[in-house]
Amino acid sequence: MDWIPSPLEGVARKPLARENQESGHATSIVVYQPGSHFSAHSHPMGEEILVLQGTFSDENGDYPAGTYIRNPPGSSHSPFSTDGCTIFVKLNQFDIQDTQQVRVDTKSNLWHQGIGGLEVMSLHDFEGQHTALVKWPAGEVFQPHSHFGGEEILVLSGQFEDEHGTYPANTWIRSPHLSEHYPFVKQETVILVKLGHLLV
Repeated sequence: MDWIPSPLEGVARKPLARENQESGHATSIVVYQPGSHFSAHSHPMGEEILVLQGTFSDENGDYPAGTYIRNPPGSSHSPFSTDGCTIFVKLNQFDIQDTQQVRVDTKSNLWHQGIGGLEVMSLHDFEGQHTALVKWPAGEVFQPHSHFGGEEILVLSGQFEDEHGTYPANTWIRSPHLSEHYPFVKQETVILVKLGHLLV
């Protein structure tokens, strides 16, 4: 995808899903050039970020690559990047009751054993919605399953596969409520996965 300039100089994005041009729910990859900043703004229905490259900052701190951030509904900040960064960001997609602020350094956080050979790093859970990193060892095959409330995946490294296709690093996949698939990998692969949030 091509980068599309944002309303602010030095900040560009690759829109993956968007309700309206500059409002409503949005899922994007966003790049900040060194020294760029975004004006102060609020998140009426929350903001969820995974820092992919560089260091993302706001008045509350600096967040290097691998940091997972959740800013709850009604929060606000003035983000910037001194040296430049790339982030995966979801806006206005929280339950209004989901008020927990979260900061997770995934580079140092612990992995836990999942099903089969999978390793899982839980990032956030709320009312049937789950966000996690999942590490697949080479050759892992998962059982066929359906997604109650849908599933969203960002492939961070390696190559994710199922009977529908092959998804290299930087692929974004959104599967609707009650969709089904039979996933597997041939090489070690890490994905960001979000479940249960696509009922509406």
